[in-house]
Amino acid sequence: MNTFIYGVLPYIALTIMVGGTIIRYAYGERGWTTKSSEFLSKQDLKWGSYLFHGGLFMAVGGHFVGILVPKFVTEAAGTGEHAYHMIALAGGIPAAILFLGGFLMLLKRRFAGSARMAANTSSIDKWLYLVLLLTIVSGTAATIQNIPGAFDYRETISPWFRSLLMLQPDVSLMDGVPKVFQFHMFLWMVLAITFPFTRLVHCLSLPFEYFFRRDIIYRKK
Repeated sequence: MNTFIYGVLPYIALTIMVGGTIIRYAYGERGWTTKSSEFLSKQDLKWGSYLFHGGLFMAVGGHFVGILVPKFVTEAAGTGEHAYHMIALAGGIPAAILFLGGFLMLLKRRFAGSARMAANTSSIDKWLYLVLLLTIVSGTAATIQNIPGAFDYRETISPWFRSLLMLQPDVSLMDGVPKVFQFHMFLWMVLAITFPFTRLVHCLSLPFEYFFRRDIIYRKK
């Protein structure tokens, strides 16, 4: 089972994510949207959205460094294991608070708000919120559980992920990983599989043209 989950499923998930996203953009560009509900409820969106996206950017940055930067690189730069762990907690805990807090606010808005909001929530939206909730909660739980620093993910999860990128998956690295971390790893694969079919695709459409477009001039009548 471990061979499939950590040696095969990641490639299935990434293939569906990349291939499904390309197909959706090519054949369903009109549905490439977040399906904004701001016109239904604006006031309770503001802070939830800011906190969620702020925590998201912090979490992505932390994951990028923790997973893709080998341990020997940070040690060669003079950052020992204890110092790295303290830095990771200093960024990880605030990120988890913002990320989870913002998501709970958006969750409350979506499912405990107006009847119009519920009517504009599709089945795929419900599955997406569930997967996101489990992913964020498991990541937060893993961060809290590892506050003492007993588990060094840079000697297990990080080299496993890099082995996937090198197309030489070493599933044995995941054998002794705590269950909460294993569950978190499984959930990112589920999230990757669902990505092309949800509103998450909007993160690939950055409005770069906004910074270069000509000014729009409004005149009073």
